[in-house]
Amino acid sequence: MSDFLAIKSATENLEVGELKPYLHFILAKIKLLKENEGASGTVVQELIELYDELMDLQEKTAFWSPVPTCTHVHIVIGDSFAGSMKQALRELGVEETHKLISLRENYAIGPLSLDSSEGRMERSNWFRNNIIGGFEDYDGFENEYNQLLGKLDLIPKDAEIIIWTSNNACEQVGMRHAVHLLRGKPNAISVHDACAICEELYNRPDAFITYRHSGELASQKLREAVTRLDSKRTLNSAEIQQLEREWKDITEQSESLRIWSDNAVLEVPADYYDQYLLEKLDDLRPPAGDKGFLKSARLIGEVLGYCEQYIGDSYFEYRLRDLIYDGVLEIKGVPAGMRYYSIRRKQKKVDL
Repeated sequence: MSDFLAIKSATENLEVGELKPYLHFILAKIKLLKENEGASGTVVQELIELYDELMDLQEKTAFWSPVPTCTHVHIVIGDSFAGSMKQALRELGVEETHKLISLRENYAIGPLSLDSSEGRMERSNWFRNNIIGGFEDYDGFENEYNQLLGKLDLIPKDAEIIIWTSNNACEQVGMRHAVHLLRGKPNAISVHDACAICEELYNRPDAFITYRHSGELASQKLREAVTRLDSKRTLNSAEIQQLEREWKDITEQSESLRIWSDNAVLEVPADYYDQYLLEKLDDLRPPAGDKGFLKSARLIGEVLGYCEQYIGDSYFEYRLRDLIYDGVLEIKGVPAGMRYYSIRRKQKKVDL
């Protein structure tokens, strides 16, 4: 196989998000080759090292896809949780029979009509227009979605499927989407809350943690959660149908923000957290001599730290930019990312 075909094969099984940093690096190095022939030796060596890294990444990604001999398939929501769960399964020594599929969407934000190409295009466009680092084109979004469907098709009919969730809109909606995508499969499906299991196992009256999402869990705690799984707690047909109905209802919601409240997914207005953002801005003290401007990353970090919901920093950054566009806030810097600009309350002009 030629080097070109080898790297093409390696990248076909990778997620779009995994490829982005590599593609940017490759383009930068090719540009350097064109502009500076003297650096060609170093650049070529770096590209060779990148090739080796891509091949290794492809093997690691493919390893976790379901195979005919696997007995369990874990479905998780989010890359952070996926990484911790993979580590936990390795530490338990069950990685050959326990495979993993990650749903990488932030289901708390954006339109969710994912069952049609039109709906997926709408979601792709919303992220491109509002979220920095979102999908740059519809094809990338569609490819990643098709990769997910392909992995689900690989699940053998006798494997037990475990869907992990916790008390936040992202994972609760993701769990319902997973149940919907698995419709018609004969497999036993169970749903487990890793955060609740770990809180029950490890919290004490004098030392406790309340987790907002599964990505906060360490692999050593997840190990114990996996060993506590009850194979008898599988969803029956009525429960599956109910979760499918709830998924359908959620996809028909018109708002772009969802929260988890009273054991239900609720849609709320896009500006639901705007006042909260402004209150946190008023509470923080900007650096001396910076004319009242505060780094947006500092504000968003504070907002994330105290928010009871798991929304994600990208949504708060989007709302911050909207407050700038609406004239509520002033900006210093370029809004290309939260670390590139500072904000303050709009100052009234003083007439001289």
